[in-house]
Amino acid sequence: MTDLAIRPLVAGEENLFDSMPDPLPQLRQVPYADGIAGGGYRPETTWVALRAGRVVGRAAWLLPPGAVGAPWLDRFDLDAEPEVGAELLRAAHEALGGPGLYYAALPAHWRRRPEVLAVVRAPMAAAQLAGLVERRERIRCSWTGTPLPASSGRFDFRPPIDTAEINTLVARVTQPDVLTGAEIARAVSGVDLATDPLAWLGDTAEKWRVALEAAQPVGLVGTFGDACYPLLAYLGLLDEAARPELLAEGVRVLAASGAREVIADVDAHRVAVLAELERTGFRQLRSRVVFAPPNGQE
Repeated sequence: MTDLAIRPLVAGEENLFDSMPDPLPQLRQVPYADGIAGGGYRPETTWVALRAGRVVGRAAWLLPPGAVGAPWLDRFDLDAEPEVGAELLRAAHEALGGPGLYYAALPAHWRRRPEVLAVVRAPMAAAQLAGLVERRERIRCSWTGTPLPASSGRFDFRPPIDTAEINTLVARVTQPDVLTGAEIARAVSGVDLATDPLAWLGDTAEKWRVALEAAQPVGLVGTFGDACYPLLAYLGLLDEAARPELLAEGVRVLAASGAREVIADVDAHRVAVLAELERTGFRQLRSRVVFAPPNGQE
C-alpha cells in the first residue's frame, strides 16, 4: 500500500469528500456539505484515503455543536480492500484520541440484498480489523399515512397527570419497546433515553399518553417533534397486550398535529415489536449497526 495517502481534510477541500460516488444513494443521510455548514462535520475530523489521487476511502466523524460527548464515526465508505479502510481508521483513531463509536447506516433488509452486501462488507470488515466490535443493531421504521387499526375498546388513553407520573411509570418499565434517537441523546447530552426520557425530550407531559385498563396504567408513549420530523420517542409497556393500541395512539397524537410521517427506532432483536409496527402500518427504512471499542460504552 505504498501508493496510499491517508490524511484529514483541510479547510477548503471539502469537495474532496464528495468526489467519491455515494455507494448507497438509497439511504437517507445528511449531505456532507450540509453537515459542514451546520458544524457537525469538520475538516479535521474527516479523513480520506487516496490512491493515485483518487479517494478510495472516506470517514467522517460527527459531533453537533454543543454536544457533551466525543465525536462518533457517522460516514465510512470504502472502494478498496478492508486493510485500506483499517489503516485509515487506525490513523484517524490515533489523531482523534482513540477509537470511538461507529454507527453504520445500512438500507433496510440489508442482509437479504446481495447488491448491498457487496458494498458494506469491506467497511464493516475494516472496522473490525481496526479493533471495533459489532454490538447491536437498531432498525428505523416509518409510518406515512396508512390507516390505523381500529381500537378494540379494551384500553383507554389520557395525558399523564404530570411529569412525575411519567417518571414513575418509566421506572417500572423493564425494557422500552421503542426508543427513537437513543444514540444521539447519549452522544449529544449524555442522556439515557430508556431511563430518563424527559431529560432529552423536554419537561412537558403534553404529547405523552398513558394507556389504561380498568383505570390502571399499563403503558405509556412519548411523542416528539413537529410535522417536519415527528417521532415516537419512547414506548414502554407494563402489559404487552397494550402494545398494538398504544402504538396506534402515539401515531394519532402526532397525526392530529399535522404529521404526515412518523419515525420509530427498535432494536433488531425485538421481533414482536417490529411485527406490531408493521401491522400498524410502519415499514422499515434503514438499519444502524453499532460498532464500539472492545471495552467502550455503546
